[in-house]
Amino acid sequence: MLGSTHGTLTTHSRPARVAACGEHSRTTVHETADPGKGTDVSGRPLHLPVPDLDRFFRPESMAVIGASDSPGRPNAGITRRLIDWSERVGARLHPVNPSRRTVYGLPCHPSVAELPGPVDLAVVLVADPLPVIEELAATKVRFAVAFASGFAETGDDGAAAQNRLAAAVQRSGLRLLGPNTNVNAFEEFREDLSGPAIALITQSGHQGRPVFSLQELGIRLSHWAPTGNEADLETADFISYFASQPEVGAIAAYVEGLKDGRSFLLAADRAARNKVPVVAVKVGRTATGSRTAASHTGKLTGADEVIDAAMRQFGVIRVDGLDELQDTAALLARARPPQADGVVVYSISGGTGAHFSDLAAAAGLPLPTLSDAKQAELHQWIPDYLDVANPVDNGGHPVGDWRGRKIIDAILADPGVGVLICPITGPFPPLSDKLAQDLVDAAEATDKLVCVVWGSPAGTEDAYRTTLLGSSRVATFRTFSNCITAVRSYLGHHRFTAHYRSPFDDAPRTLSPSARKAQPLLAPGRELSEHAAKQLLRAYGIRVPREQLVTSAAAAVRAAGPVGYPVVLKASAPQLAHKTELGLVKVGLTSASQVRDAYRELTDIARYERIELDGVLVCQMIERGVEMVVGVTHDSLFGPTVTVGLGGVLVEVLRDTSVRVPPFGEDQARSMLRELRGHALLEGVRGAPPADVDALVEVVLRTQRLALELGDGIAELDINPLVVLERGQGAVALDALVVCR
Repeated sequence: MLGSTHGTLTTHSRPARVAACGEHSRTTVHETADPGKGTDVSGRPLHLPVPDLDRFFRPESMAVIGASDSPGRPNAGITRRLIDWSERVGARLHPVNPSRRTVYGLPCHPSVAELPGPVDLAVVLVADPLPVIEELAATKVRFAVAFASGFAETGDDGAAAQNRLAAAVQRSGLRLLGPNTNVNAFEEFREDLSGPAIALITQSGHQGRPVFSLQELGIRLSHWAPTGNEADLETADFISYFASQPEVGAIAAYVEGLKDGRSFLLAADRAARNKVPVVAVKVGRTATGSRTAASHTGKLTGADEVIDAAMRQFGVIRVDGLDELQDTAALLARARPPQADGVVVYSISGGTGAHFSDLAAAAGLPLPTLSDAKQAELHQWIPDYLDVANPVDNGGHPVGDWRGRKIIDAILADPGVGVLICPITGPFPPLSDKLAQDLVDAAEATDKLVCVVWGSPAGTEDAYRTTLLGSSRVATFRTFSNCITAVRSYLGHHRFTAHYRSPFDDAPRTLSPSARKAQPLLAPGRELSEHAAKQLLRAYGIRVPREQLVTSAAAAVRAAGPVGYPVVLKASAPQLAHKTELGLVKVGLTSASQVRDAYRELTDIARYERIELDGVLVCQMIERGVEMVVGVTHDSLFGPTVTVGLGGVLVEVLRDTSVRVPPFGEDQARSMLRELRGHALLEGVRGAPPADVDALVEVVLRTQRLALELGDGIAELDINPLVVLERGQGAVALDALVVCR
């Protein structure tokens, strides 16, 4: 962990950011709207207003509905805790309970209506918060917290009760945290820690405890939002707010389900604009995790591959474990931006260095070979027989004297090195103690990131507890994997935000001429014929083969000439998704007699199968190219999504696909292709020429435009196969399936 025990910044102050003690500097503005105001072409919002939560986290006055001081009662303990919290933040607290005149010595009011003056925050401790919400609305309370459970997490009846509560909140004008939340928002944060802070969001309060405990290692926390069932305020609201707070260096989140996919993306977009890292554990990777999450929070977890892609698309760093969450968030909150991407592994053991480097390289960390000149410099202090190319093995003894610091400084002086990682697998005093101190001293003298992995399971050693954790400039980890995850996320975040351009700025706001051509082709609730589906693609400028729809054998023969032999004949009808399996496709026809016979065979099969054809397609035959699939599906959380992958029969066998949520730009379209395991096929393998990747990217972007404009009317679109021809020759959609909503 990056540790600090210095400074006097208080938890709820809003100081100017100062770059010191290894912290990065960032200027943020408390915004109320994004530059891209309004809605996109589909009517979806292009910005998420920042909720003004200042008076939630720093109220001037607050009320506790159902306050109690009866010994042994749960409400009494919560009330006492809230009184203590109100004193720390300087808020006036008003107990409300009709059966008491005082609570813990404070005057108690019989009802909400008799509160003395305006109230910023009301904490509701009664079993049914609905009547109280309606009372609070009349008194213009700004925020409320409902702890009560028994809502959407319990099933259909609870979900209906939560819907009634949400409707009442919407009518009231106040903002509600909960229900099914807890007191985590009113924790006692340490006020003796300085530097950029972590803001914490959790849907399960206990899952935030490891991050909250980082304060004991010197990491500052500024806020904790336990969102519960999110009947009103949701994870997206808090991401958007925290990303606008100058003291927040990173946002750590434990997410079980997303209330609204679009709001989440807009909040992540705001964080990316402000260069604030968001690190999240999102449960639901498996069916078991999804069921458990639904029973806990009563929300959709969404298709995990879509959620995963959406997070990458907007720079949210997804991790799996709570230990990864705390280590990655701590590093990103406090480390300065990298001066270079190069990572050097430095150790007192060749085995340790090799082991760590192997894992780091496999995870994608860049481990550049040090220059001959730099290696020669290091060999001034390290014996010649030891390898110093990267990893750097010092053999152990040089760290015990003046040479240790020289080696570290020389590595950090290399302009290609941005990160130095020193794995210390166990205490080996006095060498490990001297090494730890040298690393801390060197980190104080550089802007580059210095990381240490302290492998001792005890963690009681002075070199660890005092030297390493006492430094705000050294990032200290307990495991190889957490260090690698955090450093990879750190480098990736800064690469991402350095070139980030919000896709919402360029999202289409008006229907294109293509949409006006395509809309009449849609047939609600039906699957289009291949001919109609290809007309829809043509409307969006997606190339299809030369073809004609015919209704007689003679017309098929006449069409084959201008289409050009060899030709393909296909039966065309709505609701005909699997033509090949039924024998309704004939390929490689080279003569009029073959075309005539094929037409008769197709129509005979159709009559036998009782398929009412709208005709037979006489199509140009495309013989060479890389078969891809490009598609649109409708996700329950995010709406229309775009998928690209290897096509033909491989799409079902290999399932090698990548997905994005519109809107996105060309850079994301190209990233989708790089994510494919079969990406090398597009580059040309075994003598095949490179494919026209630019044309494929253009098809993906045109399909995205189609998804944005027609997505509410399309349940599914599959262009399969899309044959990507040799570079410079384009891409052709040989077949298409469109299912209308």
